[in-house]
Amino acid sequence: MSGRPESLWPLFADVKVLDGIGPKTARSLSHAGIESPRDLLYTLPYSVTDRRLRDTVAGADFPTILTVSVEIGRHMPPRSRGGAYRIEVDDSAIRFQLVFFRGNAEYLKRLLPVGEQRIVSGRVELFDGMPQMVHPDHVIDSGAANSLPRFEPIYPLTGGVTQKVMTKAIADAQSRVPELPEWIDRGQKEAENWPNWHDALVSVHSPDSFDAISPVAPDRARLAYDELMAHQLTLGLARAARRKRAGIVTQGDGRLRNRVLASLPYRPTNAQTRAIEEISGDLALPEKMNRLLQGDVGAGKTLVAFMALLTAVEAGGQGVMMAPTEILARQHLEGLQSLAASAGVVLELLTGRDKGAERRAKLEALARGDIHILVGTHAVFQADVVFDDLRLAIVDEQHRFGVRQRLELGKKGAGADVLVMTATPIPRSLALAQYGDMDVSVLDEKPPGRKPIKTALLSTEKTQDVVDHLKKAVAEGRQAYWVCPLVEESETSDLIAAEARFEKLRAALGDQVVGLVHGQMPPSEKDAAMADFVAGKTSVLVATTVIEVGVNVPNATIMVIERAETFGLAQLHQLRGRVGRGDAASTCLLMYQPPLSENGLKRLTTLRETEDGFRIAEVDLEMRGAGDLIGVAQSGLPKFRVADLERQAGLMAIAQSDARRLLAEDPKLESPRGQAARVLLWLMRQDEAIRLIGVG
Repeated sequence: MSGRPESLWPLFADVKVLDGIGPKTARSLSHAGIESPRDLLYTLPYSVTDRRLRDTVAGADFPTILTVSVEIGRHMPPRSRGGAYRIEVDDSAIRFQLVFFRGNAEYLKRLLPVGEQRIVSGRVELFDGMPQMVHPDHVIDSGAANSLPRFEPIYPLTGGVTQKVMTKAIADAQSRVPELPEWIDRGQKEAENWPNWHDALVSVHSPDSFDAISPVAPDRARLAYDELMAHQLTLGLARAARRKRAGIVTQGDGRLRNRVLASLPYRPTNAQTRAIEEISGDLALPEKMNRLLQGDVGAGKTLVAFMALLTAVEAGGQGVMMAPTEILARQHLEGLQSLAASAGVVLELLTGRDKGAERRAKLEALARGDIHILVGTHAVFQADVVFDDLRLAIVDEQHRFGVRQRLELGKKGAGADVLVMTATPIPRSLALAQYGDMDVSVLDEKPPGRKPIKTALLSTEKTQDVVDHLKKAVAEGRQAYWVCPLVEESETSDLIAAEARFEKLRAALGDQVVGLVHGQMPPSEKDAAMADFVAGKTSVLVATTVIEVGVNVPNATIMVIERAETFGLAQLHQLRGRVGRGDAASTCLLMYQPPLSENGLKRLTTLRETEDGFRIAEVDLEMRGAGDLIGVAQSGLPKFRVADLERQAGLMAIAQSDARRLLAEDPKLESPRGQAARVLLWLMRQDEAIRLIGVG
């Protein structure tokens, strides 16, 4: 409890203090992550039951839940053992029956005395033309009509915990909700017409309409914003703490960059120019840079990255660029070689393959500062790799490099700036949730000269036509990828599918023409098959999705994706981005097995209609949800109880700018609003953030 404000103690007590929760129920709740009254209060109803009082059950759309006032008629006990106990009742228009199985006659006579008025509420169904309410959920005296909520909340349940138990425990938890000082900016709160925190947390459990459970309802939006605000405050504090760590001021004079720009056959796009300026601005500051460079396939990240590396070299330092695989490291090297030659800088590659004397010579040159820019795989993390003066580390494909590796890299150059590159367009709300502690540069336009890729949908029944088309293309000297479906969860079945397709294509096109890569090959064989394709020795490469990231073969102009409906949108977009890299027009054929589901059709038509990765990512988010989009296991996304990243994307952006503004004005959170924000951090269990401000 150390440091947690006393006002919050009742909310963080053991959940067993609440009405109706014993050790067994507490155990069940803990499986759903509910340990305290606070957790229960933040478990919101996902639906409501309409319990509004009606005049009659006549004319209703059966089966449905209805609430009516009735006069109790005759009781009809079961004729045989195990039969139903029936009670006739009259509402204002018709007669119907209440039905009880295994009903105790004495109890039912007391509950529903003949001739009296009662309000009954429950599910009504038609049986032989007669409406029946089986086991009413509620039976109450007509004078106590107000005790029944007009809309009854329905909670997500966990093993053995009933709605009744939840409702009772939540009612008790609500009595413990304190009044807290306001952490939301007054203007923001008034503009949105949000209630204060106490009222929102209480009334969110008493919905008064179907609209009340929508994410945009004021109570819910307010509570979601609180969660997002706490998350963004934590990221902001982490960012501030990191910025306090001394970096190195790296200011170049532009001589090398100007040489490269002069040698280019085109002018950089506005987006590239903007990103280059943002990065060189960060490098020139005494704090450490931590920036994400986000660019769609083919948006020209390589040039931006190289300009940043040259700034480090101009300032007398060194740079390193890291890729997750050896193939990608080699491609970075090839992509940068002509640029390095025009700038006259020394570029070298270090991978796990470097051994013995050759490796030793590279390491000595690196330590002397003779190598200006090093391109490598995680081999650069090894202890014997020492730089003379490392200023900038560029990490490619964020999700393959965890935070731990970023720290390792930091040790190589204590003050080195870090730039992370990703080719996966991430919708803004997710980028803020995942990389909110980083500054983001976005490349959202394509360099001139990139030809659009023609995308077509074809049924798998036309496979033979596609093979014939490939035959012609190969004869004209073109190259193609053929991506096989993700069959099942197991890699072996993917492999069988890929091998079967490989054999069929070899039979049709010739043995020497077709290569194969899949996830279970030894890396050396995979590299060799890729190298043959890059060199043009093979014309068609059959692959599972191992080619998704980064491979660059400008002569490849055809991408066939078999059973495209089994892939996610973002993955299809990445795969398509492997073609269209040269001067020739390219096509992408999405082959699907009919009939297509509505979702499958939407995915494939979205892809056919746009090449904008950010638009595609937004559609993907709407269709799949945040967890699936990034893969829950490695998503790095925080778990929110109330906030819904798909439907409240706008709130995340507001929360980020509010959190940053508050921290800019009050970095230690000492003003009245800052103090209130500390309470919010405790409330949202952001203990890490509290540690960063040095409280508690």
